[in-house]
Amino acid sequence: MIPVAIIGASGYTGLELVKILCEHPGFDLVYAATSEGGTTIQSLHPSLQKVVSMPVEKADAKDVARVAQIAFLALPHKTAMGFAAKLLDLGVKVVDLSADYRLKLKTYEEHYCPHEDRSHLGEAVYGLPEFYREKIEKARLVANPGCYPTASLLGLLPFIPSMKEDTPIFIDAKSGVSGAGKKLSETTHYVTINENIFAYNPIEHRHAPEIAEKIYDRFEREPQVNFVPHLIPVTRGMLCSIYMQLEREIDPIEILQEWYTSEPFVRIRHKPVDIKSVAGTNFCDIFAVANGTTLFVSSAIDNLLRGASSQAVVNANIISGFDETLGIPKFAYVP
Repeated sequence: MIPVAIIGASGYTGLELVKILCEHPGFDLVYAATSEGGTTIQSLHPSLQKVVSMPVEKADAKDVARVAQIAFLALPHKTAMGFAAKLLDLGVKVVDLSADYRLKLKTYEEHYCPHEDRSHLGEAVYGLPEFYREKIEKARLVANPGCYPTASLLGLLPFIPSMKEDTPIFIDAKSGVSGAGKKLSETTHYVTINENIFAYNPIEHRHAPEIAEKIYDRFEREPQVNFVPHLIPVTRGMLCSIYMQLEREIDPIEILQEWYTSEPFVRIRHKPVDIKSVAGTNFCDIFAVANGTTLFVSSAIDNLLRGASSQAVVNANIISGFDETLGIPKFAYVP
């Protein structure tokens, strides 16, 4: 059993990490922490009463290093990098769920804040296993992708080689409200989101440059990425509708099968996907259809799991030498 820690155990992604790790046959959750500590995991998350009982400490990197080999950071951006740097210097491997190590320095500082851990930024590996698995195997710092980039990139990357030069990509993405975290805001207030749907930060959302950067990393192409996120009145789940122009007519299902048939957590569908079928799992379901040289791709994930916590544990499995499917949720919350 490999001892692991969760830093930032109070949020939704922290809760999902606890749920996965406490049932994991290869990891032993030995340390959970928040910025304040002084409580228990069942007090933070009453749903865990009579299920999990453990103290929640005040986060301290030296304490983590004494007891754990891998740390999951479920912290906000900027906060995460300061803690990650200390852990890495103490010999602890890190799976970071924030945005702090996902982007190149220039892109990060343009869309987030000044980076405070440039010394480790260059060694971070982007944690999308289907495209970076070999690098993840050797990593000690994994930058776990967020929910929007995960659903978008898994849907569009197989089609980039077939894409018409100098044409834009349009991504219409819809997320459950849990993606905004626990903190209440006017946008996530019940009376705002109930029986409602709306876009936010259209075109200007900071996940667009992340998606564009990963397209360039893989294919050295720089299409214009037009990303429009929406909030929908559901708790969890994410649906991405992607529109592209192609150089020639293709069979999109055949291309998806070529890329993903051997991938354990991508399911190719023959009709448009839905979020209910992936809720509670690490699966990404993908459907695609072409009208001549116009392509529509539909992808769906659980934003808290494949978009955060279960993907983080998959990455930890890979860096630990485990089968990447070990302990990962596969049964959807249906009906």
